[in-house]
Amino acid sequence: MSIPFKDLGVIEPLQKALEALGITTPTDIQQKAIPALLTSKKDLVALARTGSGKTIAFGLPLLQLIDRTNPTIQAVIVVPTRELGQQIQANMESFAAQMPNVTIAAICGGVPIKAQIERLTQPTQIVVATPGRLIDLMNRNAINIKNANYLVIDEADEMISSLGDGLDKIVKELPNNRRTALFSATMPATIKQMIQKYMSKDVIQIELDINAVGKQDITHQFVVVEPIEKLNVLMHFLNSRIGQRGIIFCKTKAAVNKLAKNLAINKFSSGALHGSLSQPIRDRIMGQFREGHIDILVATDLAARGIDVKEIAYVVHYHLPDVYQVYTHRSGRTARAGVPGYALTILQKEEAIEIKDFEEELGVYFTEYQKADAQSLEENSSLLWAKQIFKTKLNQNLSKEFREKMHTVFHHLSKEELIDKLIAHKHPK
Repeated sequence: MSIPFKDLGVIEPLQKALEALGITTPTDIQQKAIPALLTSKKDLVALARTGSGKTIAFGLPLLQLIDRTNPTIQAVIVVPTRELGQQIQANMESFAAQMPNVTIAAICGGVPIKAQIERLTQPTQIVVATPGRLIDLMNRNAINIKNANYLVIDEADEMISSLGDGLDKIVKELPNNRRTALFSATMPATIKQMIQKYMSKDVIQIELDINAVGKQDITHQFVVVEPIEKLNVLMHFLNSRIGQRGIIFCKTKAAVNKLAKNLAINKFSSGALHGSLSQPIRDRIMGQFREGHIDILVATDLAARGIDVKEIAYVVHYHLPDVYQVYTHRSGRTARAGVPGYALTILQKEEAIEIKDFEEELGVYFTEYQKADAQSLEENSSLLWAKQIFKTKLNQNLSKEFREKMHTVFHHLSKEELIDKLIAHKHPK
């Protein structure tokens, strides 16, 4: 039986804002974290997968606990990427729609710092920040977090490399009696060290089934391919999903770029997303994906952390992840809002043995995706070739005489005959 937000201790203005957003039932992490943050003075460690509703889990208590009559920074939320920071800011502003005088600012890298410095001269109660930009502003004496009683570290496992010694600098500026809440999807040794170093010994620990991907309504399939046919098998699959939105995950930035280039050549509606792209390009690609102007996002795991798009029909693991929980995060991008999801893993022969380990560790069941035969793959390749021709822009720089000569070669053929000859040229006897 679901528990209403009211019974978790959430105040009425926040309840009304959630209702206006169509949010009526708390998720598991929200049911556990919200009362813990509202009623206890202890630090909190929450282990929950991406997409489990963590922003509401820490966002509502922060909005409820801050002093709205105090215009200074009272809470700091540290996040790994600008996309996630902006998303959290927008979500929290929507949660606070019924609460006047609440001010939230996102101060993240990738955009000019001058406007952010100017913004921080105005009343600000909650700051959402990437660690590098926050430290930069601290070094410039442009931000004062000395009175912030709450520190939230979101997606902590994705900030291990970017935080470095930065968390030392951030924590040193905060009051000793601050409360810290750490949210992570995985618990590597480095996160355990972070908890021991920066959090109280008597910490509340919430651990959901982070491998609960097996309990979601997701169909898991795998296909074993030869390296030379991997791209063709993927494109055959994508052709069966035209008009649907999906994410393809690669391990490296170089692999993302290479695959995105191949998909673009074959006229798939796609875009690439990884950390080395400039911020304006990342914003543009994400905007196009959210608004449905492109159907396919090719991404690295970290770059995809800021994505909150409900209508994702499928996820493709173009490279099998090294960590079991990463499979959970990736696959959890689909099967949102009660809609069934689909996850396809493309493997090479030497990787196929690992499927059993993933099944046992994650509690999922994989079936084998029926790979198209050689003829179907070849026909699909030809259809993509035809699509390239159809979408080719006309070259206005060619001379009129040359174009007339080309027209003369084909002028006696009907449309059907010309198409048949093109097919025959692509598929000679």
